Amino acid sequence: MKERLIGFLLFLSALVSLASLAVITFFIFEAGLPLIFKVGLGTFLESSAWSPSGKNPQFGIASMILGSVWVTLGAIVVGVPLGLAVAIFSAELAPPRLAAIIRPVIQLLAGIPSVIYGFIGLTILAPLVRTTLGGPGLSVLTAALILGIMILPSIVSISEDALRAVPRAYREGALAVGATPWQTIWRVLVPAARSGIVASIILGMGRALGETMAVIMMLGNALQVPRSPLDSATTLTSNIGLELAYASGAHREALFATGVVLFVLIMVLNMLANVLTGRVVLWRTRLPVSRSIFARLRGRQPAGDRSGS
Repeated sequence: MKERLIGFLLFLSALVSLASLAVITFFIFEAGLPLIFKVGLGTFLESSAWSPSGKNPQFGIASMILGSVWVTLGAIVVGVPLGLAVAIFSAELAPPRLAAIIRPVIQLLAGIPSVIYGFIGLTILAPLVRTTLGGPGLSVLTAALILGIMILPSIVSISEDALRAVPRAYREGALAVGATPWQTIWRVLVPAARSGIVASIILGMGRALGETMAVIMMLGNALQVPRSPLDSATTLTSNIGLELAYASGAHREALFATGVVLFVLIMVLNMLANVLTGRVVLWRTRLPVSRSIFARLRGRQPAGDRSGS
C-alpha cells in the first residue's frame, strides 16, 4: 500500500508538471500567434525594423534573433572549453581533497544572481574591453564573456558526472594496452561520456539563450544587426524584459510573439540534444569499445610493445 501511494504521488507530480507546461504553452501561443498571423511569419522573422508605436508600426525581430545567436555562440565558445577542462581536471586529475573543493565552488556560481554578474561586467569588463579593443564596451563580446562564466556550473557539473559514470574497466583497459593517462582521458573517457557532455552543452546554450538581466546590462540594447563582436546589439529576451512593462495593444502582442519564437528555439535545442545523445548511444552500441577505441590505441603502439602484449 505504501509503494502504491508513493507511485501515485510521483505520477501526480508528473501530471502537474505536464499540465503546467501545457498552460504556459497555451498562454504564450494564444497571446502571440494573432500578431504573427497579422504581420506574416516571413516579415516578422526577416525584417529588422522594430517600431511598435506610431501610425505605421513595424514588427521585425531579425536583428534580435541574430543578436541572440551571436551571444549564445560566443558564450559556448567561452564556456565549453573552460567547463570541460575543469570537469576533466576535477574528475580525473585532481587529488580527492582538491576535487571536493572545486565542485562546491563551481556550484556556487549558479547561486550568484545574474544582476551581480551584470554589475561586475559593467564596472570591470566593459571598460577593459573599451580601452583595449575599442568599441562601446557594452557589446556582444562582453555579454558572451559574462554568459560563458554563467553557464559553467551546468557544463562542469553534468560533464563531471558523465565522466565519473564511465566504468572503471574503460580506464584499466586503455592503460593495459599502453595508453598514457592523457590518451585514456581524451580517446576513451571523453568519447564514452559524450552523451552527457553534449547534454551539458545544450543546457548551457539554453541557459545563455534565456538569460535576460545580465544581457540587458552588458549588450548595449541597440536595435541593429551586429557586424562584429565589438558591436552593441539586443536579444529576444532583453527586448521583452525592457519593453513589456509599458507595452499595450499590438506592442504587447508582438512581445508575446517574440516569446513564441524564443519558445520554439528552446524546444529545437531540446530536440537536438535528444537526437545527438540518441545517435551517440547508438554509435557506442554498434562499435564495441574493444574494437573501436582500444584497438586503435593498440595499433598506435610501437612494434616492440605490441609483440610483448
